[in-house]
Amino acid sequence: MPMPLLAAALAFALAACADSHVKPEPRGGLSRADIGKHAQAGARGDELPLPPLSSTIPLDISVPQSNPNLQDLQDDFDLFSWQSFVAVNWPGGPDGNPIPGTTIGANVPTVWENWKESRDIFLPGGATPPPWGTDPPPPSVCKGQGSGVLNLTQVGKTPNVLDESGEPFETGPLIDQNGVYVRFAIMANQDMFDTIVSDGLYSKAGQAKFGKPADFAQPNGSKNTGAIMIKSSWKVMGGKDQASRFHTIQALVYTNPDEHEGVQASCKLQTVGLVGLHIAHKTAGEPQWVWSTFEHVDNVPVKGEPIDKSQYNFFNRNCSGSCEVNEPPARPWNPNNPHTAPSQIVREIPLTDSTKSLNARYQALLSKTYPGTVWANYELISTQWPTNATNPTDPTGNPAPSFLANATLETYIQGKVPQASSSCMACHNNATMTNGLSSDFTYLLQRAQ
Repeated sequence: MPMPLLAAALAFALAACADSHVKPEPRGGLSRADIGKHAQAGARGDELPLPPLSSTIPLDISVPQSNPNLQDLQDDFDLFSWQSFVAVNWPGGPDGNPIPGTTIGANVPTVWENWKESRDIFLPGGATPPPWGTDPPPPSVCKGQGSGVLNLTQVGKTPNVLDESGEPFETGPLIDQNGVYVRFAIMANQDMFDTIVSDGLYSKAGQAKFGKPADFAQPNGSKNTGAIMIKSSWKVMGGKDQASRFHTIQALVYTNPDEHEGVQASCKLQTVGLVGLHIAHKTAGEPQWVWSTFEHVDNVPVKGEPIDKSQYNFFNRNCSGSCEVNEPPARPWNPNNPHTAPSQIVREIPLTDSTKSLNARYQALLSKTYPGTVWANYELISTQWPTNATNPTDPTGNPAPSFLANATLETYIQGKVPQASSSCMACHNNATMTNGLSSDFTYLLQRAQ
């Protein structure tokens, strides 16, 4: 049923929309229609049952309401985000699929960690990437580092080489309270990888030959999951870190050489803990993708709210001296050297009450079902989605909320300043391939050689 025009007051000054958001029910979960029945029976919103924890990634968002307002829709998309988070963090095998008979409670390599890492897709010289489930060798400086410890045939495709330490647009690195640089990885699922390979988008020559905008939409009638990108942020475990509170993996922490910064190539096998996770999913109903972002609950305090934790990953409540918040560290940026001034970060935009409530319910469900699970220590920050996906004058689809930032992935561009602060859709709408043509909301294709 078409969505009625949303009042401007509800749309945060977004253009009114007449888009349809009535979608098929997500697979493997309790439908929103069923939840609605409970609501009609008089149950309070915070008492409504959550969908069962499932390893099935939802295909799209279900909106059964006949007259939904903006908050109703935001709640639907946030539920989709949590279902996706649970599914992609299910124990995964080398083929990038959940392992039958397992549960999310275990702290083991996940589904998405067995997907293709960006460095394994865009190879030197534009070489064809190896088939799904196989990997090129790590950088030469890493050889021998994981002997007897890191065995790809056993752990699958975990981000075995973490080689990025800078944030988008070179805004600067993030440094934890131990003085160590945070590392990043970008992964693509098989649907996205297959499209890149079949269209030849893994090389500059292939993109030039393709000669048209990239398009990761699944064919009509496809029952595939659809293209998914995941960007993750990791901190090296050490100092006062309580590793049992994090999802951890063994990874080769690799530093790319940089003559301008005086950085030499290095590699070390280390235990790293997950601190941030973007999930971008191109669904049938959202051509601008659905952008979900999660963080570890101990990352940072919120600007203007009580500082209620004794220890944060990226904030020192007892800071003395230079304690200006959300400022990138001074150059040179050399990940090989411990930094004397850890980052002092706060969240600029607080979580909404509705998102906090959903987080608390999912965390309680995870803890009750799997006591002690690390996944109860993560929270949804928000979900950005198109309120009018087919708007003829705005290719971003009038995103809601207007701004979205992960404190570990867009640390220094948080806020609500148009054209300056982080907005997933507004930013990625500008992404192009190496030939200048649109890359369908992903900067990943610019890595082609």
